[in-house]
Amino acid sequence: MALIEGPVPAMAFPCEVCDLQRKDVNFDLIKVEGKVGGKLEDTCLIQGIVVDKDFSHPQMPKSVKDAKMAILTCPFEPPKPKTKHKLDIRSGEDYKKLYEHEQKYFRDQIKLIQDSGANLVICQWGFDDEANHLLFQNKLPAVRWVGGVELELIAIATGGRIVPRFEELTADKLGKAGLVREVTFGTMKEQMLIIEECGSSKAVTVLVRGGNQMVVDEAKRCLHDANCCVRNLIRDPRVVPGGGASEMAASLAVLSAADKEQTMDQYSMKAFASALDVVPMALAENSGLQGIAEMAKVKAVQENTGNAWHGVDCMQTGTTDMWEQNVYEACASKSSQLRLATQVVKMILKIDDVITSGDVIDE
Repeated sequence: MALIEGPVPAMAFPCEVCDLQRKDVNFDLIKVEGKVGGKLEDTCLIQGIVVDKDFSHPQMPKSVKDAKMAILTCPFEPPKPKTKHKLDIRSGEDYKKLYEHEQKYFRDQIKLIQDSGANLVICQWGFDDEANHLLFQNKLPAVRWVGGVELELIAIATGGRIVPRFEELTADKLGKAGLVREVTFGTMKEQMLIIEECGSSKAVTVLVRGGNQMVVDEAKRCLHDANCCVRNLIRDPRVVPGGGASEMAASLAVLSAADKEQTMDQYSMKAFASALDVVPMALAENSGLQGIAEMAKVKAVQENTGNAWHGVDCMQTGTTDMWEQNVYEACASKSSQLRLATQVVKMILKIDDVITSGDVIDE
């Protein structure tokens, strides 16, 4: 089987999410976000994180430069008792005391945020109008109802720490980003937050657009499959020819080994080689060609030239050289396919009852 080892295409992944030293890709830094509306051609790559949220107050600034984010999992509200309680307010003075007590909680929480040096608050939970108004008055832009998965991605990308209590918030736990901005797009004036120039790492987001949710979901699945293919090439850059060429080359090699075998194993080896020929025949038939004739012709070319890159010309370009057609696949993927198929056959043979004519069955 022909193997080619070459450099991984530089445009396959941004170098920020690809570690060429370890030969791996950090998928945690690749977010695929889908949004219904627009055309599929409007899909774009954003150098940052996209969050399907907006600022909690309409008068908060639409962009924050040199953002220092407090990433919180605690709500902006006074603590609630976990047992049943009853509170009697009998006069206006009692109500005023209760109001001041709640205001003190809010002011203390905001002061802890300001003391840490944060200029942007990202909270997993919501907060009421009172807290929202106080945040706006203190010039602290805030985002609420951010999901747990998105919160973790923001923490990884910005180098911040998720803080469960206001008292634990310190300057070294803040996430850093060069720019956080709110964008509006589409006919429905949908708003999203884009976090760019992340401090810890360069996370990227693919914003998928489509006419309906089914198109968006299918595009997201296709992008994930494509990312996995490129990731496999980074792990192992070797490739084998497509178009059934690698199966035909393997079939020829197995037949050659079977001819040298003088035991009964040669029949199973020939059966294995015959099974490999099914793939190029199926490719030829699906392309409107004569399956057996096309496979025999290409296999003869491989034998005569010794070049295992000749495969089925599915696109009917006039050449059977898969390298010229740029048709190839990862060696790791092809090896896995052959290995798993062989294991399935071995498993079936082990569990199936095979009785030959020479066996004697004792009652």
